[in-house]
Amino acid sequence: MGCGVSKSNQFHKNSGKAIKSAVLIQRWYRQFVARKEMRRRYTWHIFQSIEYSGEQAQIKLYNFLGYLMDNFTPASNERNLISHIFRENEVCRDAEWERYFCYKNIEVPDLYSGPHLTFPLTVEQAVGLVEAFRNKKQLHSRYVLQLLLETWKQLRLLPNINRISTCHSKEITICGDLHGQLEDLLLIFYKNDMPSLEKPYLFNGDFVDRGKDSIEILIILFSFLLVYPSEVYLNRGNHEDHIVNLRYGFTKEVLSKYRMHGKRILKLLQKIFSWLPLATVIDQKVLVIHGGISNTTDLNVLARVDRHNYNSALRPPKKRHPSVAGVPINSDMDEEAGSTNKVFQRRPSLTFPRTLTKDGFQNRSLQDFSELLRVNTVEGVEIHKRLPGPLGPENDTSQSCESISSEDEWKQILDLLWSDPMARDGCVPNEVRGGGCYWGPDVTEDFLNRHNLQLIIRSHECKQEGYEFCHNRKVLTLFSASNYYDVGSNRGAYVKLGPDLVPYLVQYQASSMIRELSVRQSAGRSERSANKVLREQLFAHKSDLICAFKKLDSENIGRVSLADWASAVESVMRLGLPWRIMCSQLVPGRSADSSIDYYEWFNELAIKGANADHIDQSLLETLYRHRSTLETIFRIVDTDNSGFITMEDFRQTWKLLSVYLKMEITEEAISDLAVTIDSNQDGSIDIEEFMEAFRLTDKKSRLERGRSMFMGTATDLTKLEGDPNI
Repeated sequence: MGCGVSKSNQFHKNSGKAIKSAVLIQRWYRQFVARKEMRRRYTWHIFQSIEYSGEQAQIKLYNFLGYLMDNFTPASNERNLISHIFRENEVCRDAEWERYFCYKNIEVPDLYSGPHLTFPLTVEQAVGLVEAFRNKKQLHSRYVLQLLLETWKQLRLLPNINRISTCHSKEITICGDLHGQLEDLLLIFYKNDMPSLEKPYLFNGDFVDRGKDSIEILIILFSFLLVYPSEVYLNRGNHEDHIVNLRYGFTKEVLSKYRMHGKRILKLLQKIFSWLPLATVIDQKVLVIHGGISNTTDLNVLARVDRHNYNSALRPPKKRHPSVAGVPINSDMDEEAGSTNKVFQRRPSLTFPRTLTKDGFQNRSLQDFSELLRVNTVEGVEIHKRLPGPLGPENDTSQSCESISSEDEWKQILDLLWSDPMARDGCVPNEVRGGGCYWGPDVTEDFLNRHNLQLIIRSHECKQEGYEFCHNRKVLTLFSASNYYDVGSNRGAYVKLGPDLVPYLVQYQASSMIRELSVRQSAGRSERSANKVLREQLFAHKSDLICAFKKLDSENIGRVSLADWASAVESVMRLGLPWRIMCSQLVPGRSADSSIDYYEWFNELAIKGANADHIDQSLLETLYRHRSTLETIFRIVDTDNSGFITMEDFRQTWKLLSVYLKMEITEEAISDLAVTIDSNQDGSIDIEEFMEAFRLTDKKSRLERGRSMFMGTATDLTKLEGDPNI
């Protein structure tokens, strides 16, 4: 009997230990999952914040350059430097354009081993292009121009809003952003078959930019559009815009792949982009658009706009002056030269400065322009706060009905291409991207009811799973470029719709590398990549950060506590990140008392260029912070697309940048920078070498290789468990 009791007690003891062990394991696992989710969210937040800030900077830059165009005298050097991106000689007849884009004088050499095209295109030729690009071959410029001309003719036949239907034998496949990632398109075709009479496709914009194979993707999509005009549909995205292409790589890609005829190809693509349909309605119930809607979006208005007038959705079209009719296509004449009334009507984030005339700027230079720009921008924001719409009250008679109608059309297109959904009700300007709006569930509900629709499918935002439902599952975001930020950062997805209109989603990851990585390795790679991007952003804000540190460094010893460091960094960067947790990765060398030497911290980052010590440090920091903006201006100034600019244009570029940033950059500092870069003293600047020479490198990156941004040691994690901030 005693033996039985003893065994029973032992059993209960063991059971108690097992339960405690199970509870501890469960608690550990929950903490592990929570930390993993935290790392995932903040890595994603870093990537997305940097991406959207770049788009905002591009829109602001274009607004600024457009302002110069509208308000500087036509004879000014600054205006001449940028005028070519605003020329809109669309008054020429289509026949004249076709002569300009003629490919017949371009010979295909016997040594050419790529695909040959004959028109009308056949299915075999379209499939052959896919296989050729899979094997890294390039299509000859003669065939590219011929294909683009045929595409342009086809697109001109299409309405602004395509209306298509499914049937019992067909499902339509819808793809989101591809962004030049050919590997994703090839995988979609592998999993889902290529377009055919039985397999219709709708591609929802953003075919180009960021990826390295944008032109190949366009050629494939356009070839299938020509072969199957009733089965392949294309919507315009916000990156089908020649101004956006200057910053995000497509312009550079085309000019590098087609050096001789790249300029003509880009001009023809500019016209093609303007003719892409704006939306597609499936079975009168599902609306497919690239960006989104606003509380003023009206499909009836969008169906009537002259979409081809909007070469760039970032700028409202101008009224054409009668005197420019018949201007030769190759003329350098500025379409604005005959205009006597310049009105500035563009917006960063749907805000408009007051109306200005050119008369006040006849004798102004860039130096005395910056203050006026600042004053008018502030006044524009105040005006926007007071007025209910982008043009003020409806009874405002200061502008003609035609002008208001034109502005309303432009706003409709801008919102369609640039907007994003938000969780709360309402409709507000999209200050994060700088264009379009954020719209809420109430706006979705009202829009669907007004147009008798049941679902909106849109793209425009990268999602970790490749898709995301919101607004009570009435809005579906679809993104088809997997590994968008880095290998393993996100999946891609496409959706299939049958007659029941129930979305069937297919996810994938295209990179072969991701299949070789474990989940932990994949997450770690993304985190390290985000960490690197974040370090560069921190260094670019060096001056502001040091000022913030000094305010908290009461003894002026060059050190701050961990808590003060985190507080100062957030006050400058405003990214909402867990800086205290991330400190061990961002500031590797801390003292025993955990205080941070902030001067030493910045010294850990170095510049690849050997002569950087001779350059003014404020100029250097400006270069880092606005590197992409500077490169965009270089691309604009490089009118012949040679990749080189003169020393004088280099100086003018920096003057433009100084006014845009409302800061003073001395002639001496610019000259020192120019001399440093022009090592062979030939009087010209190689844009590519200049931008590469000032890329940040991290001295300690090799020591930290293999450690992820939020991955601490066991001791670190023990300390974090009691931290209320986690």
